[in-house]
Amino acid sequence: MTKLRAAFAGVTAALVAVGLAELVAVFTGPRSAPLVAVDGWVIDHVPEWLKQFAISVFGTNDKLALLTGTAVVLLLIAAGIGLLARRSVALGVTGISLFALVGAVAALTREGATIAWVLPSVAGGAAAALTLYLLVRTEQRSESESGDRRTFLKLAGLTAAGAVVAGLAGRTLADRRGVAEARAQVELPAPAGSPAPAPSTLPAGYVTSNKEFYRIDTSLIVPQVDPDTWNLRIHGAVDHELTITFADLLAMPMIERYVTLACVSNEVGGDLIGNARWLGVPVKTLLERAAPHAGADQVVQRAVDGWTCGTPTQVLLDGRDAMLAVGMNGEPLPVEHGFPVRMVVPGLYGYVSACKWITELEVTTFAEFDAYWVRRGWSAQAPIKTQSRIDTPTGSKRAGELTIAGVAWAQHRGVAKVEVQISTAAQAGRWQEAELLDTVSIDTWKQWRLPWSATPGEYTLTVRATDATGQTQTEQRSSVEPDGATGWHSVRVRVT
Repeated sequence: MTKLRAAFAGVTAALVAVGLAELVAVFTGPRSAPLVAVDGWVIDHVPEWLKQFAISVFGTNDKLALLTGTAVVLLLIAAGIGLLARRSVALGVTGISLFALVGAVAALTREGATIAWVLPSVAGGAAAALTLYLLVRTEQRSESESGDRRTFLKLAGLTAAGAVVAGLAGRTLADRRGVAEARAQVELPAPAGSPAPAPSTLPAGYVTSNKEFYRIDTSLIVPQVDPDTWNLRIHGAVDHELTITFADLLAMPMIERYVTLACVSNEVGGDLIGNARWLGVPVKTLLERAAPHAGADQVVQRAVDGWTCGTPTQVLLDGRDAMLAVGMNGEPLPVEHGFPVRMVVPGLYGYVSACKWITELEVTTFAEFDAYWVRRGWSAQAPIKTQSRIDTPTGSKRAGELTIAGVAWAQHRGVAKVEVQISTAAQAGRWQEAELLDTVSIDTWKQWRLPWSATPGEYTLTVRATDATGQTQTEQRSSVEPDGATGWHSVRVRVT
């Protein structure tokens, strides 16, 4: 058996394992699939610097990059197992068994796992071992009996193709078992007070569409939460524990507000920020019903997949428009943005406030509990820092009348002033105050613009913002860890 055919046999066996596992996971749950389970474990244990590197390079495609990378590594290892089987089928089968064990153990570490979650890995591993055995024996028999050498290639090729089809079918069936139909049937109530202004009355670009809104979370597979079975438990250091169904929530008076959300991983000038129109029930209303105990300074939010974040209790009670949101830009929450219910808290980075697919609010203290990212070295409390960004112009432009424009944000404080500096290599420019466009509230970003009569040359454009408390954002650059990046955003423009 040649090395190339042995490697092909190993890769074919791996495809069979993954394909069958995806089919079985249709019944045991998509998060029990071995690739997803292993990658979930990796996300929980990979060093923070590597996570930030992945986000900085791949942005919102970081999960796809991880899944792709894992698949490539798996295929390379599978090729190695095939080479082992060339020497001894037993060694190859042992290698496959070890990988099936890794997948099963990883699945059991996931939140909400049951013993059934090992089935995709076990079934896939058994099928892969059998496939490898049959392929190696087929090739060895052809060699020893001077048979048709094409038999192996036909068998391996057809098996690999069938495995790919099975895997795709499994993923398609899993998607169909999702909650898209249930979401389509949700009728959002009208807000109890005045609705938020219609997007058509606001400046272009002020609202981020649902499709373009950033998504950063730890869920490789988007949780599918049935609104008919969803409920929210409010418990812990409270006088009255509450359990609220989705129907209960929809029957409560709701508010509709524009709120800008930002990810703590957003680098200076980055795009991990968005502004949307949210519909939901004020968290303050529910917490006051539960009556938190004195000294309970943290409310821990838990998602259906076990992810946690902690928000200061006082922030949720101070009157800002913190809400349990059910609507986003006039429609039920998109599944990938937390359907059926998520938290929205103005003024705090998402990792300490914006829990998607939420199922619990536990009232406790910061001394008693560290949430998911806090255990990994991030700050327990993280108000959003004042920042600004230049969106245009960039690159090369023709001389003439141009507009320098972008956004600035200081959620729940508001932006009072934006200044722009136009510099050349020879001279730093003076700071010029930009025009601020109309905004809905202090909880959203503010668009700004500055006219520029551009003449030929090389320029560096820099922006800084001052919030409504009089604090100007710092020039000092810092990384996103542990509580958000700082620094002025600059772009280089060549005018011809």
